[in-house]
This record gives sequence, C-alpha cells and structure tokens, in this order.
Amino acid sequence: MPGARMSEINRRNIKMDALKMIAAASMKEEAKVPKFEIGDTVKVSVNIREGERERIQMFEGTVIARRGSGVAETFTVRRVSYGVGVERVFPIHSPNVVDVQVVRKGRVRRSKLYYLRDRVGKAAKVKEQIR
Repeated sequence: MPGARMSEINRRNIKMDALKMIAAASMKEEAKVPKFEIGDTVKVSVNIREGERERIQMFEGTVIARRGSGVAETFTVRRVSYGVGVERVFPIHSPNVVDVQVVRKGRVRRSKLYYLRDRVGKAAKVKEQIR
C-alpha cells in the first residue's frame, strides 16, 4: 500500500510542476513588471482591438487595490469621469497591458482604498508622498 500512495503523490507533483511551467511561460519578465503601489496615480496603456485595427488607450487613475499572485495578479484603478466613478481591473501579466507609468506617488496607510468610492471632491484625493 505505501508504494501506491507514493506514486499518487509523484503524479500530483508532476501535474503541479506542469502547471507552474505553463504559468511561468505566460508571465512577463521581471524587468517589464511595473513598480507601483496602492495609492499611486498611474497611467495604464491598454491595447484596444476594434475589428482589424489596434490602438493604445490610456487610463489614468488611482490604484485602489492589488490582489493575487503569479500569473493571476491584478490591480484596480479608479478615476472619476464626468462625475461618475469608473474602475477597471487590469491583469499585470496581460499582453494587452502595454505599460504602466507612475504619475504621482501616494501616501496611504492601508492596503485597499475602497473607502474612496464613498468620497466626493477633495475628500477623494490621496495625499502625495514626498520623496
């Protein structure tokens, strides 16, 4: 019986290694992964496809959340456009996310800024971090 159990464990490990290899192939290189934190104001360059044409669209806003790890890591950017709050979730390792530029560094004390959804005007601003 112990021999059968060991072969089952080995099969599981081989499957997990194959999944890790597939995920590693989908991830961006370390140098291309953008360096930003919660509270930063960022410009995200997104590749938009409309039929046969492709263009790059900018989405500028405050990073309010970052979640996941590995190939499934995502970040949420929020901005107010014409009085309406707009949030978009971007996968960090997606080929459609071309670039992320940090416009301002924010000074925050928590890891999720969901409270900004309830704020309006100046109260919705994040203080700038002095470098």
